[in-house]
Amino acid sequence: MLSDAPIGARARLQSIQAMNRSPFRHIGFILLPRFSLAALGSALGIIEAVNDVSGEKILVVQVLAEANPAPGTSQSVRAEVASASQISVLTSISSEDISRLDMLFVVGDAPLPEAGHHDLLSRLTAVAAAGVALGGIGTGAWVLARAGLLDGYRATIHWPYTALFAERFPNVIVSSHVFEIDRNRFTAAGGQAAQDLMLALLTSRLGADVTAEVMDQLGIERARATDERQRVPLSARIGGGQPKLTEAVSLMEANFEEPLPTEEIARLVGVSRRQLERLFKQHLDSLPSRYYLEMRLARARQLLRETSQSILQIGLSCGFSSGPHFSSAYRGHFALTPRDERSRRLSALAASAADAAGTNDADAGGAA
Repeated sequence: MLSDAPIGARARLQSIQAMNRSPFRHIGFILLPRFSLAALGSALGIIEAVNDVSGEKILVVQVLAEANPAPGTSQSVRAEVASASQISVLTSISSEDISRLDMLFVVGDAPLPEAGHHDLLSRLTAVAAAGVALGGIGTGAWVLARAGLLDGYRATIHWPYTALFAERFPNVIVSSHVFEIDRNRFTAAGGQAAQDLMLALLTSRLGADVTAEVMDQLGIERARATDERQRVPLSARIGGGQPKLTEAVSLMEANFEEPLPTEEIARLVGVSRRQLERLFKQHLDSLPSRYYLEMRLARARQLLRETSQSILQIGLSCGFSSGPHFSSAYRGHFALTPRDERSRRLSALAASAADAAGTNDADAGGAA
């Protein structure tokens, strides 16, 4: 019986059965000039691992250039696209490649693709009309938005462009999350967020067991959830003219397990306690102690959602002296206990596995 098989064998069997019937087997990546090699590698690494743990090539990848093929072209034409690091990747520009895709991502980086790319916009509109699911990685979301393909969808983009993205495309529901999945539109901020997005898509399509084996294969300790916000550097939020404040926050980040008193932080950065409190109030609208507590609670929430550490271990590692102390502080900030948070995570994993199994059963029935 399947349920009696070891987790590795079960995951491999599930992935083969699901992806052989899945409408998300053929995945394409269109590379914009100066694309992020790190983001592309993060996404491709997940796909490679899926094929590896499954023992066969169940996910098929096409890496594409944005140019349209010449009229009448029947064979793939190869072209090199240079990344931001000036490493070139060999791509295809054949129309046949795009016509076979189930999912297509646009991968971009700085500068913003605000002008040009008109042929690409037309191609994206056509494949969207044909039912291809579309994604944007990094500034690839900007291209999808220019084509009107994100109107009415939740989407994200790398944090330096979030405000401009929302202003430029008012019909897009812009978030600051690391990635967004909204129906058949997928966007990621870039870099590691591309990996997080691919893992989330795997969980929704294949279930948590397959994703867990892929993460084990790659040595990934945790994957960020879709509601996790991008980490915006403090210097970007308050400007570069507050070195004392930046140093104080850095000290807090480095001392979660044994929190430093406010007086000690002030002494270490070379200001009085009152001066430090004024800096926090002026630039972060908070007191140092409150800001510190919220940072520790945010870290605890991340660990509850993304690791299997015990609740007590997490509380102690985030500077809470006991289980009740941790639970009280957590409930006061998030309106639920750490145990409730962990239960939500387990319920979400179970639901995703059930959805994947249900999709497989439905596909099997349709095939029959």
